[in-house]
Amino acid sequence: MEFDDVVRGRRSIRGFQKKPVPKALIREILELAMRAPTSLNSQPWNFYVVTGEVLDRIRKGNVERNVAGVPDSREFRMGPAYQGVHRDRQVEIAKQLFAAMGIAREDKEARMDWVLRGFRQFDAPVSIVVTYDKALHGGDIPPFDCGGVVNCLVNAAWNRGLGCVINSQGIMQSPVVRAEAGIPDDQVIQTCVAMGWPDESFPANAVVSLRKSVDEAATFLGFDD
Repeated sequence: MEFDDVVRGRRSIRGFQKKPVPKALIREILELAMRAPTSLNSQPWNFYVVTGEVLDRIRKGNVERNVAGVPDSREFRMGPAYQGVHRDRQVEIAKQLFAAMGIAREDKEARMDWVLRGFRQFDAPVSIVVTYDKALHGGDIPPFDCGGVVNCLVNAAWNRGLGCVINSQGIMQSPVVRAEAGIPDDQVIQTCVAMGWPDESFPANAVVSLRKSVDEAATFLGFDD
């Protein structure tokens, strides 16, 4: 696809076919994603690409600990709960997804099932856990650079027919992820990307998130017009 078509067409995918993703294709996507710009060429990122039994154990441990009430141990800073317009946007995308899935506000069972799907990384066949080197921890630049490489990753995947969703719910229990994926202590777990072939029959996959306009987001200075 043309670049503009990739960017405009990409959606977060939360329903996947039960079909494996070739390792060679993921390597190709990562190679392209790693061309992302990075501060001082530091390239702080590392990727743990998990599937099969390893991913099943991560899913199982994450779900069991979350359901049991074990506190969230994500290693990046979540910050305070969203307020104002940011909270409004969070609620809006939830409404879009629940409407697509036919989940009523009062349907607690269906809403909990949706939460559990998030804990399971939406049952995607592949999860890419993104970490950065702890030697750089404490500044905002390494997570910023990881955000850049993840953006390139999901777009490169979409251009090859694969869908992704950036999903920190799936790594809420960091000790499980670290142990099962063999992530050493000299790395910080930033986020994960659930990846697979989109299931076109899954209603939430058709949801396109609403975006604010350029006029709302941008201020132009020094232009003649």
